[in-house]
Amino acid sequence: MNIFRTLHRSILILFAVVVISIVTLVHFSMTKIVAEQSRSHQASLSPAVKLVVDQVIEPLHIAETLSKSQDIIDLVRLSAQTEELDTEKVFSTLARLENQFNMGFFLALEKQRKQFNSDGSTLELIEGSVNWYFKYKDSPQKSVGDIGKWEDTHFFIDIKIFDEKGEFLGFFGVAKSLSTFIDVFAKHKQSYGHDFIFVDPKGNIMLSSDPLLNATQSKFNNLQELNWYQDLLVSLDIDSESAFADNAAPVNISNQLITINGEDVLLAQVNLDLFNWTMVLMSPLNDQQTEISQGFIFSVISVLAVIFILFLVIYNLLYYFRKDMQSDAIVLPHCKMVSDEQIKYLIDSNAIRETGYLVLIQLNDFYQKPLTAEVIPDLVSVGTKVSEFLVESVHKFNDDSQFGKVNESQWLILLQNTNDKHSGRFMENIRHGLATIQTQCEKEQALLNFSTCKVKIVQDDTFVSAILRLKPALDSIRPGHTERP
Repeated sequence: MNIFRTLHRSILILFAVVVISIVTLVHFSMTKIVAEQSRSHQASLSPAVKLVVDQVIEPLHIAETLSKSQDIIDLVRLSAQTEELDTEKVFSTLARLENQFNMGFFLALEKQRKQFNSDGSTLELIEGSVNWYFKYKDSPQKSVGDIGKWEDTHFFIDIKIFDEKGEFLGFFGVAKSLSTFIDVFAKHKQSYGHDFIFVDPKGNIMLSSDPLLNATQSKFNNLQELNWYQDLLVSLDIDSESAFADNAAPVNISNQLITINGEDVLLAQVNLDLFNWTMVLMSPLNDQQTEISQGFIFSVISVLAVIFILFLVIYNLLYYFRKDMQSDAIVLPHCKMVSDEQIKYLIDSNAIRETGYLVLIQLNDFYQKPLTAEVIPDLVSVGTKVSEFLVESVHKFNDDSQFGKVNESQWLILLQNTNDKHSGRFMENIRHGLATIQTQCEKEQALLNFSTCKVKIVQDDTFVSAILRLKPALDSIRPGHTERP
């Protein structure tokens, strides 16, 4: 009893050590994973923020700064005071700014109702023909982002200019070809995987890294038309019509996880109040997840190594106690017969040919003397006789059937490619043979009692389910009797 008590305590202690070790390692690993995921996400966002600043915010600041420069103010105010504008000076000023900042510039003057571009072209501002000027002239915003020039689509930043009395004099602004944005976005996506979508308050897509989403021929795509956005609004229980109603606040979709083409994508939303736009940044997570997994593979290996070492300790401890207990226990030698593994494999893999039956033969009692070292050879001899008889019977039945030995008093047989009639005849044959073995043992003053039962293998049966159906059938057999078909 002391040995068993010591063994029990040792197993409990080692089990507690394993559990504590796993919990501790998982805790620290999860903490580091969360921190690393946050760091990786932040690192991936930094280039995206820089891109938006360089391509959108910086041109706006340049336009706002230049609109307050003395050269531009003098040109615009002079245009309001005279009918004869010095166009040569206007073009030279705009061309100089284009060479300096590598962006297109324009002046749209109220009195002349004409737009002057840094490339030397002009445009008559006629109401009904040029919509943007009259649309934004009366709007409350002092800076506007817009898409236009459809023959060569451009992104425009329009800055209003006023005189000392606050009267509107015209627009000064920046013009960038949309193809420039697409090229920059494409290079960024190739390096970092991000997608960008800029929308106005009505959900119209003003700029996008996906060329198919950008406006063409004055037709704007809308965020509501995207399948992933529709699914997201449904999951957030938000009505799409109210989401884009007049004066409605932008729907907050930051930190929402969506799936596009089987890939997990994390959304980040930034409101660009300068234009009254909203930017949606779409970050694929697969690359980040792969990077994090590779970064913490060492932690996983450490956990597995600790568990493996602890179980080696448990195994060696059990082996040590088993050696101490073997002197008091009776260990039956195992006959060298085919095991039940083949039968288990055939049933579990559903590889049984045609109809199959699982048969169990059990030696219930061995009455002669108390089970001592002197009795064991007789028990082994009986088991050998039964095994030899069953192997021969199975081979005679058909070549598809299998014989398996569980232990010294239990045998399994898998009958394949048969039916109930033939399997019943097989059961009668083995009962007759077992009765013959019983008769021989009675002459040696040993009383044997066998039980036999069978179950039909049904579709989707497993080895365990078949055994569980055999057990009730075996338990229902009274001692001294065998199952009848």
